[in-house]
Amino acid sequence: MPHVVIAGAGLTGLSVAYRLRRIAPSVSVTVLEPRDRPGGNIGTEDHDGFRVERGPNGFLDRTPSVPNLVCDLGLSDRLIAASEGSRKNRYLFLGGKLRRLPRGPLGLLVSPLLSLRGKWQLFTEPWRKRPADVPADESVAEFVARRAGRQAADIFADALVTGIQAGDPTKLSVAACFPRLAEMEREAGSIVRGFLRAARQRKLAAVARGEPPPGPQRLWSFREGLRVLIEGLLAELGDAVRCGVRVVAVRTDRSADPRWVVETEAGPLTADVVVLACPAYEQAAVLADLAPHLADDLAGIAYNRIAVVALGYRQADCPWSPDGFGYIAPQNTRRDVLGVQWCSSIFPDRAPPGFVLWRVLCGGVNRPDVFDRDDRTLAWTAHQEMRRAMGVRGEPVFCRIVRWPRAIPQYNLGHLDRVARIEAAAAAFPGLFLTGNALHGIAMGDCAEQGEIVAARVAAFLSSPPSSPE
Repeated sequence: MPHVVIAGAGLTGLSVAYRLRRIAPSVSVTVLEPRDRPGGNIGTEDHDGFRVERGPNGFLDRTPSVPNLVCDLGLSDRLIAASEGSRKNRYLFLGGKLRRLPRGPLGLLVSPLLSLRGKWQLFTEPWRKRPADVPADESVAEFVARRAGRQAADIFADALVTGIQAGDPTKLSVAACFPRLAEMEREAGSIVRGFLRAARQRKLAAVARGEPPPGPQRLWSFREGLRVLIEGLLAELGDAVRCGVRVVAVRTDRSADPRWVVETEAGPLTADVVVLACPAYEQAAVLADLAPHLADDLAGIAYNRIAVVALGYRQADCPWSPDGFGYIAPQNTRRDVLGVQWCSSIFPDRAPPGFVLWRVLCGGVNRPDVFDRDDRTLAWTAHQEMRRAMGVRGEPVFCRIVRWPRAIPQYNLGHLDRVARIEAAAAAFPGLFLTGNALHGIAMGDCAEQGEIVAARVAAFLSSPPSSPE
């Protein structure tokens, strides 16, 4: 029976194991996780009636990967959609107050966030030609400034990057972080025309299938939180998942069969296939002796630092408790807080009756100093922000701080070239597969999709393995 060892029990690693078992049930799978719990950054905690997400707050149905995984696990009836208000009402904190983000083109034209010049540059985007001297890899900030004007870049691009990557839009690669935008410019000549064309194609495809036109993408979770997805995967994988076991190195033994040896702190394991689904810095440490240049490229992928401060308040102490998602403070404002998610407005039952739960996100690429504050100071920082932005009058009745010293991988300029080098180097070792959110997308949908792709590649390899590693 072929044996596959997967290092890393985050969503990607668990998805690889689950999908591989479905398409190749004769394969033995072992998933090793150095921490005391699986799930990676995904995790839900319950404290005194407050339900706190440690990492992601939900997943988008932009791609079918997570919904399909949920369906296959038999969990669809436990899904809940985010409130309609959270989809429509999102805010920026600018100029000392909350300003609602405009919805749609007409909203942009009347929004006070842009000057007349800024609105004109945004309105004329469909007719702006792509210069011939645009670099092959362009930052998010420069791409948006070139397409829609500098004001749009400073406000909307910064907010977009802050809300998703908590990164620096002047350093992040648009082709790596938002490949659809770069593709729309290439194929449609314009972002606006690209979105309109994509919407038209989705509508035509739905009609051809005899389905109603698709609505806007939505955010989803489970009533008991995202831990339901991880628990569903664990229920299927059983004792194949072993926590508290760290992989320290992998090596090949051409005189043995199977020829991969996985060195762990608990002793060696042999394997026909090794899948590294752990963070890039852990992959680099594992591969340092086997492939130093490959390890160096993996180690070069930067991560940011984020602290999640969950605060619970009495509803009576919150004069303004909006029906919305939350707000972003663009990083160019250099505020102590990146943004706030109004969790009890987004999903039901996140706080006891008569209370609200908000998650305050601190740190990011440009404010790592905030992350370093002690718990008391960090909680005070978050509470002061709630007083200024939300008009909170009373003290929090609940506080939970979760720190992520390496939270989100940053797809900086050159990321796609780096990934190409990593994959070319890994290909020199048949039976070694690298995956995870450091390479091809940071969202839950990207991780679930990579799980499907890598599982299929592993199954194909095991059905007709090439020659042994050099």
